[in-house]
Amino acid sequence: MISVPAGKVTLTDRRTQHSWAVDVPAYDLAPFPVTQEQYARVTGERPSTATGERLPVEGVSWQDAIRFCNALSRQEGLTPAYRLGPDAEGAEWDASADGYRLPTEAEWEHACRAGTAGARYGPLDEIAWYGANGSGRIHEVGGKQPNAWGLHDMLGNVWEWCWDLYDPEVYGTYRVLRGGGWFDEHWSCRASVRRRSHPTFRIDDVGFRVARSGVR
Repeated sequence: MISVPAGKVTLTDRRTQHSWAVDVPAYDLAPFPVTQEQYARVTGERPSTATGERLPVEGVSWQDAIRFCNALSRQEGLTPAYRLGPDAEGAEWDASADGYRLPTEAEWEHACRAGTAGARYGPLDEIAWYGANGSGRIHEVGGKQPNAWGLHDMLGNVWEWCWDLYDPEVYGTYRVLRGGGWFDEHWSCRASVRRRSHPTFRIDDVGFRVARSGVR
């Protein structure tokens, strides 16, 4: 896990032209998206379309991702971050828990930018697998240059689930996705781009990485 310093980030929704600033406390974030090997070791499942131990796990829903976080926490003797009812769609986040969780979208963008202010933290071909250089397939994690904080694949390869609801008044339970994927055009692979999907949605360019609230 990488220690991400506290900071402030301004989120922007291009659909509504609304921007809002968020203070982000320090936290920890995985340097890579969860791999197929890690997901199988924790859950015993291999849901991905492509096959490879160091490929990002894909074909996982938001509900799958939060269940994984709880399972990983239990394996490591940590307090699970999520309280799950019969339907994980209504999950509650226990912010006091020391277990693994999904990043908020403010945490995700703050980590992606790593102190930069532009659309990307480096030249896109050097930092991301996307439509123009990805050869139409997913790639192993860590194959491109990290950002200044040591985080790989924040852009490209797989979109990443975040904790947040996208816009509950308009889209109900839809959750936020960030980062762009291996099949996307360059304009989707920017630090500010927001995508949304239903928490049960599964597809071959969506994965996730885990975070932990800072335990110092």
